[in-house]
This record gives sequence, C-alpha cells and structure tokens, in this order.
Amino acid sequence: MDVRTGNGFDVHAFGPGDHVVLCGVQVPHDQGLVGHSDADVAMHTVTDAIYGALARGDIGQHFPPSDLQWKGAASEVFLRHAVNMAKDMGFGISNVDCTLICEHPKIGPHAPAMRKKMAELMGLEVDRVSVKATTSERLGFTGRGEGIACIATATLVKP
Repeated sequence: MDVRTGNGFDVHAFGPGDHVVLCGVQVPHDQGLVGHSDADVAMHTVTDAIYGALARGDIGQHFPPSDLQWKGAASEVFLRHAVNMAKDMGFGISNVDCTLICEHPKIGPHAPAMRKKMAELMGLEVDRVSVKATTSERLGFTGRGEGIACIATATLVKP
C-alpha cells in the first residue's frame, strides 16, 4: 500500500464585496476576497495539499494566474483537476483536514455545508472531510482582519 500525505497553504486579502466563497459555499460578509479566480482560499489550499501528496507541484503551475482563461474561475475546477489526477495515478483520497484562519466571518455555522460541498466534489463521505477554523488572536494580517489564511492536509492511498 502506498500512503502519501500533502500539505497546502494559501492566503487571500479582503477586498470589495458582500460575501466570501469558502469550500464552494457563499458566506455572507462585509467584504469579499481578492484573487485571480473566485479566491476560494480553502479550496485552493486543499487542491495544493492533493498536488503535494502526488508530488505534482502547486495550483499555480497547473492554473497560472497569468493565464486569463482562469480569471474569475470557480475553484472547483482546480479541485476536480487535482482529484482526477490522483485517480489517474491510482490514488484515492482517504481524508482531508482544512483549517481556516480568520477573525471574521465566523466559520462554525457554515462548516457543515462546507464539508458537504467538499466531500461531494472529491467523491468522499462527509466524515472524511474536516473543515474547521481558528483565529490568530488578533495577531498578524488575519488578526487585523486584512484577509483569510488556510492550511490543509490530504492523505491519499493507493492499494
């Protein structure tokens, strides 16, 4: 059995808007996130964790921000690509653990919907996907409310 673990990390700054997209779920907020695509920091991070487990680079190598075709793209396109790459290489995703780091918006009330959406996109049972949050105790850019950071770990298994 081949078991691989990958980590992902991403950040996006707040900008104009009335919601953020996290794990494919629109979360009401007094600001949006700035990015080349839909700026779904959580989905980007999980995508990078899968690429990491496969030793296949990062999201920017597969979907360069300099390529205008990805401007405003839904991040599920990126996640599906990583999931399909894993399948093509003979791996199944065993589990994903995603932690959002922000003072606001509050993630807890939206976490069940986020887990469900991510599980659907990856073809997993919901109990294989963790989405949680923490604050940075008002320290750093997340603590000052300037944006959201995210870390994720993905475990892949090839029988």
